[in-house]
Amino acid sequence: MAKIKPSKGAPYARILGVGGYRPTRVVPNEVILETIDSSDEWIRSRSGIETRHWAGPEETVAAMSIEAAGKAIADSGIDADRIGAVVVSTVSHFSQTPAVATEIADKLGTDKAAAFDISAGCAGFGYGLTLAKGMVVEGSAEYVLVIGVERLSDLTDLEDRATAFLFGDGAGAVVVGPSQEPAIGPTVWGSEGDKAGTIKQTVPWDRFHVGDVSELPLDSAGNIKFPAITQEGQAVFRWAVFEMAKVAQQALDAAGISSDDLDVFIPHQANVRIIDSMVKTLKLPEHVTVARDIRTTGNTSAASIPLAMERLLATGEAKSGDTALVIGFGAGLVYAATVVTLP
Repeated sequence: MAKIKPSKGAPYARILGVGGYRPTRVVPNEVILETIDSSDEWIRSRSGIETRHWAGPEETVAAMSIEAAGKAIADSGIDADRIGAVVVSTVSHFSQTPAVATEIADKLGTDKAAAFDISAGCAGFGYGLTLAKGMVVEGSAEYVLVIGVERLSDLTDLEDRATAFLFGDGAGAVVVGPSQEPAIGPTVWGSEGDKAGTIKQTVPWDRFHVGDVSELPLDSAGNIKFPAITQEGQAVFRWAVFEMAKVAQQALDAAGISSDDLDVFIPHQANVRIIDSMVKTLKLPEHVTVARDIRTTGNTSAASIPLAMERLLATGEAKSGDTALVIGFGAGLVYAATVVTLP
């Protein structure tokens, strides 16, 4: 029996560079209030959101990804043709095939990099980061580009009082490469499919394909509504606050550190009340910088963690070499948490 030659990768992996892109249009709560019965004070108190970015016609999923990825590659100090794989997490690229990652890989100038999309909702960045770490250590790619990108404005029902104010658009990216010391900890991830109905698409695409529009939702003008994201807000809130704090603690334990060792906490930017509750449950010390990018960016699903990371580093609230706990959680219900060294 022939013996297969073992893979030769790096001892460890790390994030080498980060980049972000926010669409040029800034949308204040006042615009949202044109279609729902609410108030600016209610939106801020319930979510922490003051503004969000919505993409224009030219700011496609691919275009935003390329902008963010270009910054991440420049920040990493490597050339694009050394990227061996491109992983894109998104739920808002509406072409089933080919994967948008292939277009991005080509336009960035990679040398025929492996490229694929994943669908893991708001935990997508953590899933992509874990896959990238595995590729670098296993040796199938020396450098991996991980992108979280969403145009959730395309999947927002502006007449849904529970979700109309939540979502924003944008892209965040990181380059993962070799390291001589641990810089991406073990990932604690999983799913709870029995709760999948708490965050979902209102109408499956095949309802349009078969031509049966008799039960499709209508807007206030009687027009058929495009599929949108809906959620059971209270159920999601309770799950995120109580269960995800446990997952975050498990990630700290897996990395062999305590909350006292942390410099930065970067949770998925779902809701500022969820973030504040997790900080309290985890008993994070005062010195830990907490990302609250949601205030001006909204919930950008898979893009939220890298966008928040990029902003903290750009503003100086976090610095290179800091130890950060990152955790994403969302539709599925899925989750992923790990400890990283910031680039």
